[in-house]
Amino acid sequence: MSEQENSLPQAPKWTDYKLPDLLFTDAVRQLHATIGKEWDALQQSACQTAAGRALWRHVIHDPLADLLAGEKYLRSLHEKIKKDCINNASEISGVILAVRTLWVDSKLEEALHPSHGKDTQVVLLGAGMDTRAYRLGCLKECDVFEVDLPEVLQMKASLLQAAMEYTSDHQNQRIIAKSLTRVDADIKGNDWLEKLKVSGYEPEKNTVWILEGILYYLTHPQAMQVLKIIADKCKITRTTLLADFMNKPSTTLSNSLFHFYSDWPDHLLPSLGFSHVKLSQIGDPDAHFGLLHDPSNLFNRLRSLPRSIHTNPDGTPCCRLYLVTASGSPNQTLEPVDLSLNIST
Repeated sequence: MSEQENSLPQAPKWTDYKLPDLLFTDAVRQLHATIGKEWDALQQSACQTAAGRALWRHVIHDPLADLLAGEKYLRSLHEKIKKDCINNASEISGVILAVRTLWVDSKLEEALHPSHGKDTQVVLLGAGMDTRAYRLGCLKECDVFEVDLPEVLQMKASLLQAAMEYTSDHQNQRIIAKSLTRVDADIKGNDWLEKLKVSGYEPEKNTVWILEGILYYLTHPQAMQVLKIIADKCKITRTTLLADFMNKPSTTLSNSLFHFYSDWPDHLLPSLGFSHVKLSQIGDPDAHFGLLHDPSNLFNRLRSLPRSIHTNPDGTPCCRLYLVTASGSPNQTLEPVDLSLNIST
């Protein structure tokens, strides 16, 4: 048995979950009512992600997740989880969000290791309801920038303020990062980088860029523009990208809001200027975290198939989520890419 299997997290008692009283205060309810009425599906996905972090609390420490998710999304995901448990499902709803969160957390900590230099800034594009600046100790020496639409950032600030007014214990609302700057900008547009610079981002400083749960909502030209802007920074300073990519079948599902895809992000990113790229799939050794107990789960089945296959043996789309780390710096050269590669690893 591997070390990872020896340290499996204890399975939670999903039925014991209780919504925190804070969610039933007038202020918080009114704010989440506004989200329900005025936010589009992309903006609301930020609350869905927060719900995943809240309900997988046995492996993710995010005390603010309940508040930012809201009653609607917490109840919805909790019902799905309970049904999965009753049906002995091979994977539990929300596990993909939990794995993705833990993967980004772990890769961010690696990227901020002292051997890579202490003077590093972190930029979250499409930050949504992210709270890493409040919960990760590895950010204590980092300037953090959250970039998103003004209504999203203002709503998050309003929810955090409502929580501070509700309780005298403000421990969870304290920023751990050296600094946190919220930047009102739409990464679909052309001016977000300039707004980031005006807000204090320094192009010459080592930077970790996080694109979590956002790229596939963009059109192909929009996503490529964002990736090219980040890749260009490799010519100036040590640059690290942490991002998740969908493959083409994932964007063809009915009612899909997804547009951008890449079946081979480990080929795409070197072509843009990143010198080192590592790709993982859910269930790989660095993207497992002891959360996928059933050997027959969906993600293990996907990993057993070549990445070039777009249709499962049963005829359903072969939908994959790739977790990708890419980096580069002025003194690094591009590694050769084997374009004939079509295996799952």
